[in-house]
Amino acid sequence: MNKTNTADIFLDKLKEENPQYKQLEKFLPEKEKLIRSLMNIRMPKTISDELLHLQDDYLQEELATKGIVTLSDIPTIKEQFNSKSPFAEKISLWQGDITRLKVDAIVNAANSQMLGCFVPCHQCIDNAIHSAAGMQLRAECSHIMNQRKAQYGKIYKEPTGTATLTKGYNLPCNYVIHTVGPICFNKLNDALCGDLQNCYDNILKCCMENHIQSVAFCCISTGEFHFPNDKAAEIAWKSVTHFLATYNNCIERIIFNVFKDNDRKIYENILKTDYI
Repeated sequence: MNKTNTADIFLDKLKEENPQYKQLEKFLPEKEKLIRSLMNIRMPKTISDELLHLQDDYLQEELATKGIVTLSDIPTIKEQFNSKSPFAEKISLWQGDITRLKVDAIVNAANSQMLGCFVPCHQCIDNAIHSAAGMQLRAECSHIMNQRKAQYGKIYKEPTGTATLTKGYNLPCNYVIHTVGPICFNKLNDALCGDLQNCYDNILKCCMENHIQSVAFCCISTGEFHFPNDKAAEIAWKSVTHFLATYNNCIERIIFNVFKDNDRKIYENILKTDYI
C-alpha cells in the first residue's frame, strides 16, 4: 500500500468514527492537516485494532518521510564548538524537530491536564509530540491522570515541575517525559525560576531512576508559557551541568533541542560565555 492510499484509508476511518466533525473538512482541505486535526480533537477512548493499525502505518510513513535522527548524527558541544566544559562530551545542542530523534527519551512541555493539545494543528510542542506519537499516547496519559484523580480528587491537575514517564509509541524515541512548566503571566520572579528548575531536576531524576541514557530537552515554558528564553536557557544549562557534576556516570548524552534560531543563538552564547 502506498503512502497516498494509507492516508486516504486512515482519514476515512477517522471521519467514520467522528461524524460530528464532518464540517471540519470544508475548512481543512489539506489531507494531512485534516488527519492531524481529527487526531488532535479525539477524546481519549477505546481505539479499535483496525484504526490503530491504520494510524500506525500512516505515522510510520510520515516518520520515514521526515527522517530519523540518531544519537550518532548529533555532535557533542566538544565536537561542534570545541567547548571547554568538563561535560562537553555529554552535552549536545541540536536544532530541529524533536519528534525525529531516536534517543531514549524526549521531553514534552505539557499542560496541567496532561492529555495533549486539543487545538487542531496547534504549533505547540505538546501538539507536535502527541500527533507524531499517536492516539495511544493520549490514552496512556488519560489512564495516568484517572489514577491520580482517584487518589487526589476529581479536580486534580498535574502540578508544575513534576516529571511523568510514558511510552513513545510511533515516535522513534523509547519514552516521553512530560512536565508542566511555569506560566509567566507578568514579571519573572524567583518562584517561577524555581519551578522551572524543578522541571529539569525532576526530569533528570526520572532519567536516572529509569536507566535512561539519552534525553532531549525542549525549551520548557518558553513560547506559549511566555518564560523569557534567555533565562530559561540559563536555568536549563545550570540544572544539567549540576546534575552531571553529581551523577556524571548515570547518563550518556543530554541534548538541548531548539527549534527557533533565537534559542540556538542563546545557547551558543551561554557556551561561549562560560567556557570559550
